[in-house]
Amino acid sequence: MSPQFSVAQSPHSICPASYKRCTLNVIPQTQAVLTKTKLPFGLIVTPYRSLLPGEEPVPVINPPQIVRCRRCRTYINPWVQFVEQGTRWKCNMCFLTNEVPGFFDWDTDARQQVDRMKRAELTHSVVEYIAPQEYMVRPPQPVVMLFVIDVSFAAVQSGMVDIVCKTILEHLDSIPNSDGRTKVAFIAVDSSLHFFNLNVSFSDDSLLFPNHNLVVSDIEDAFLPLPEDLLVTLTESRLVIEKLLSNLPNLFRQTKNSQNALGRALQIGFKMISAIGGKIVVFQGSLPNLSEGGLKPREDPKLLGTPKEVTLLQPSNHFYKGQYIDIATLTGLSRVTGGGTWYYPSFNVSNPQDTAKFSAELHNFFARPLALEAVLRVRASKGIRMTRFHGNFFLRSTDLLALPAVNPDNSYGIEMEIQDPLGSSSACFQTALLHTNSNGERRIRVLTLTVPVTDTLGDIYTGADQYAIATLLAKKGIEKCLSSHIESARDEMVSRLCDIINSYKAAFTSSGQNSMLILPENLKLLPLLIMSTLKHIAFRTSGVIPSDVRSFAHAMMCVYSTESFVPNVHPRFWALHTMDSLAGTVDEATGQVIFPTVLNLSSEKLERHGLYLMDNGTDIFVWWDAPLPRNFVGSFLDSHSDGIVPGKTTLPQLPNDWSKREDGDANLRMLFLSHLMEDKLDSGNSYPLFWDTLGRS
Repeated sequence: MSPQFSVAQSPHSICPASYKRCTLNVIPQTQAVLTKTKLPFGLIVTPYRSLLPGEEPVPVINPPQIVRCRRCRTYINPWVQFVEQGTRWKCNMCFLTNEVPGFFDWDTDARQQVDRMKRAELTHSVVEYIAPQEYMVRPPQPVVMLFVIDVSFAAVQSGMVDIVCKTILEHLDSIPNSDGRTKVAFIAVDSSLHFFNLNVSFSDDSLLFPNHNLVVSDIEDAFLPLPEDLLVTLTESRLVIEKLLSNLPNLFRQTKNSQNALGRALQIGFKMISAIGGKIVVFQGSLPNLSEGGLKPREDPKLLGTPKEVTLLQPSNHFYKGQYIDIATLTGLSRVTGGGTWYYPSFNVSNPQDTAKFSAELHNFFARPLALEAVLRVRASKGIRMTRFHGNFFLRSTDLLALPAVNPDNSYGIEMEIQDPLGSSSACFQTALLHTNSNGERRIRVLTLTVPVTDTLGDIYTGADQYAIATLLAKKGIEKCLSSHIESARDEMVSRLCDIINSYKAAFTSSGQNSMLILPENLKLLPLLIMSTLKHIAFRTSGVIPSDVRSFAHAMMCVYSTESFVPNVHPRFWALHTMDSLAGTVDEATGQVIFPTVLNLSSEKLERHGLYLMDNGTDIFVWWDAPLPRNFVGSFLDSHSDGIVPGKTTLPQLPNDWSKREDGDANLRMLFLSHLMEDKLDSGNSYPLFWDTLGRS
């Protein structure tokens, strides 16, 4: 059987692009051919992504033995070959033949023959094994969450402490605790470290007395007071925890303390949970400015939009891997631990939209799938080598990423090269994520992607994935921003785009033909995606973008999957006032929502008296340029167009068809216009001018 076919011919043998996608859906046989195309060669992997509505869960299997290649340790998958009358299987990575275990054809418990072609590992490209004992260094540990809460003056005054405690209290049931072993602890931090005795015996109001609010003032010689009573089981100490969360804001209501020793709190927190492992969830509302990891304000508007801006985007010290709140420095901690960052600029509890967003995102943080103590290994066919990884992780070896916690939203970019000519008609990429899930079970999630190999240039170009290419180039660009400066990253992306266009023209345009820009159909949007990326806040050259805002954009760009990246750099844009009656309803035949016609991101599409909606995957904007009929806007905003205050808002649920079909934010004029990527912005040409620039390159 040819290796380009799956053994079971199952529709599930094709790896969904939302889990793993390659920049090239047809791979050249040699590095020389790859270099000639100028196309980037890499993967975008989102191994633990959340399930989409209506999507079937990943098959979970518990075989008597996990079947793997003896030499390269590849997991058996739909793309292996069975040889020697089916008694052996040929690895599709290193081509070694291995023995097929007897249980593939015979169920010893039921004492009957079974069809091996119905096994999930042979029919599905994404499977999850229940890990046997040999895959465990120690028994699966309980879920641990340590909450570190900033209680300095700025954090208290913004209302952050109130909303944090209130939201955690409301969503305690969302914290994974199916086995009843989940442990939690709390540290409040200002110029001192405040610990809380959560022993179940203190379930009355004595919790608020000083002897149970344990304060360590000498942070240079900080220690763990009563360590056995600080990290407690959520189920057993539930009442004590609820009392703490209800009363903790009152303990610091009158504070005037503006100092914050976050660095020391993290060191002590690490000591508290290091024997087990887990998540440290930090709520920070001020600049850490004391002791180990202390930072100084360094925002300098004169540097914004200049080559020296890179000094504001790099960590000021390496404690957090290694303002305002100094996002550039603080994100270093989540970057090397596989975590994530959430940023709420100008947060104030008096703004109901801020609190609603925070509460919803914290609830989602608790409720989503959890993977701890994880390692991610990437394997590729013989002759292919991984050269660089992008994302939030700690690189343990050339193909092994350490992930103390796996954020389901995080993706990983992987650059590759062809070391030796590929001798097969297909190449395989397999990713294995060994982790402990929310139920305390050790699991191995395996993703297998196979793509054909060719020496034909035309097939390579027409098989290129423009969305994956743009995503990978953006991730590379972020690293360039941090190591050099933004202009270098922009120049590198434009240069790579020009190289791709010129190499394609050289290969497929004869010398006498018109030298106009040409690209195959599947790459025609690549210039638009690159131009939109250059205008994104992460790469835009502007003197008015605060460093925290840009650094947060960098942090998000590092972990975006392609599905998140594309709408974020090139939002979807619709006219609501002209959409037909079916738009926004569900197509009974397909089960999909019917959308209006998508508009180009250009101000030329804006009409007077028009109503528009834009979605960038993170925010939804509603725009109108003149008073609209009262019942037109009121039907979904519960207000008249002349009575709506621009800014962040939350849409009401109204009993009419419009309200059921629309949901969004009315936002500020310039923020909306900055998303019209095909227009000329302060830092970039219009799309026609950008094309003209490429043509002259």
